[in-house]
Amino acid sequence: MHAVAHAQEGAGQGSQALAPADPLPITGGTFKPTADSLKTYQTPAWFRDAKFGIWAHWGPQAVPRSGDWYARWMYVPGHPHYAHHLKHYGHPSERGYKDILPLWKAEKFDPDALMDLYVAAGAKYFVSMGVHHDNFDLWKSRHHRWNALAMGPRRDIVGAWRDAARRRGLRFGVSEHLGASHNWFYPSHQYDQFWPKMGVDYDGADPQYADLYHPKHDEPFKGNPDTWYTTDPAFHKVWFNRIRDLIDSYEPDLLYSDGGLPFGEVGRSLVAHYYNSSIAKHGGVDVVYNCKALGSGEFYPEACVQDVERGVMSGINPLPWQTDTSNGDWFFTDGDTYKTAPDVIRMLADIVSKNGNLLLNVALYPEGNLPPESQTLLSELAHWMGTNAEAIHGTRPWAVHGEGPTETTAGAFKESAAYTAQDIRFTTKDDALYAITLGEPRGRVTIAALGRNAGHERRAVQSVRLLGVAEPLQFQQTDAALLIDLPARMPTRHASAFRIAFGA
Repeated sequence: MHAVAHAQEGAGQGSQALAPADPLPITGGTFKPTADSLKTYQTPAWFRDAKFGIWAHWGPQAVPRSGDWYARWMYVPGHPHYAHHLKHYGHPSERGYKDILPLWKAEKFDPDALMDLYVAAGAKYFVSMGVHHDNFDLWKSRHHRWNALAMGPRRDIVGAWRDAARRRGLRFGVSEHLGASHNWFYPSHQYDQFWPKMGVDYDGADPQYADLYHPKHDEPFKGNPDTWYTTDPAFHKVWFNRIRDLIDSYEPDLLYSDGGLPFGEVGRSLVAHYYNSSIAKHGGVDVVYNCKALGSGEFYPEACVQDVERGVMSGINPLPWQTDTSNGDWFFTDGDTYKTAPDVIRMLADIVSKNGNLLLNVALYPEGNLPPESQTLLSELAHWMGTNAEAIHGTRPWAVHGEGPTETTAGAFKESAAYTAQDIRFTTKDDALYAITLGEPRGRVTIAALGRNAGHERRAVQSVRLLGVAEPLQFQQTDAALLIDLPARMPTRHASAFRIAFGA
């Protein structure tokens, strides 16, 4: 996907952009392209209530079935993607990434059928890939000939996803990874340094494809924050025009940038335009802009909703935030290892308890249908959410996020945690407290945070219900803990949610 998706190579994204020579065409209104103005942003309630979104991080880089960043690594001798490309498609001086694009047909893509599965699995918003670092637009682009209407699927992929999502009442978002493309795609301009193709340029050096691979330049991405975003003002304008076209044409409820806010005043102008356009349509800001605090571009936590790639926050964050992750690689790869339903459910409960949302990419085959592992995940999520969704959707954090022996280390690319049934996460809604075990409990559940002497709740526990069970459970509240006796048979696997009510 993303910044740092491979060995954390993109672990940041840097830009020290100059202000544009001329004012950029933006919708006027409350927000100006300044940090102080953007910091007055307030996250809309719909996002705080949604908690769980599904993402289609999907496009032509899925065609080789080799995983993420194919369009970059296929030009790097010694990398498995280079070897794969040489074997299956030919040398990149003769058949490059431009020759992969027409092979992406999306012939089994049925957005309505997929969206039904996503809704059943508990998603309240859906995000479509708009453009990845490969510089290929998945919409009816007004500014770029390399797009899904002109070649490959010959279909408006973003529009199809949007229509399917909105028909089902889901909020709709788009992700843009274009900002980093200029430097990220630099290897396409190089050449082999050994026989038999020593010194022969790759196809990225051919001027007739400069609008795909970018014009010749000497500014490569070197794997650090300062080189993720280009300082070239010509590309800043390209980025602004294309992403504004994406915003104006599809009116997404969420826009995700894969990095910090790009390109100084240019990026701030785009976000101001996005927010002002929402005010003009809705009478207030009803949209979300996601970006990352990885040392790139600009980042102001008050001005956006922070996204943490494959990671979590530590404790309850005062501002809403989001984890983005995938059940497998960011683009489909043969022989992949996948997250299972318990992995995702426990991650979701942990994130929600800390005032966050989970945006989950569910891997798709290049043709647009689901691998068996993705089908199984969605089916098991649907079963769990059918019983336990009230402990997730529309909730807010409690006095503490949780208790137990296991904590995930905070920060990007640190999402692994071996949770147990003794790890408990808390959410609240109205007057109810929900306690979610991050494992499958047996016999009795002990919640120390609800002991009479814990200091988190002055009211006594009045009743305890296990979601999915009609009858209230037997419990005892001592000075040290709340002790809950479990039924012989639990209604769901993977994690259990208890609804706890208090007396006056």
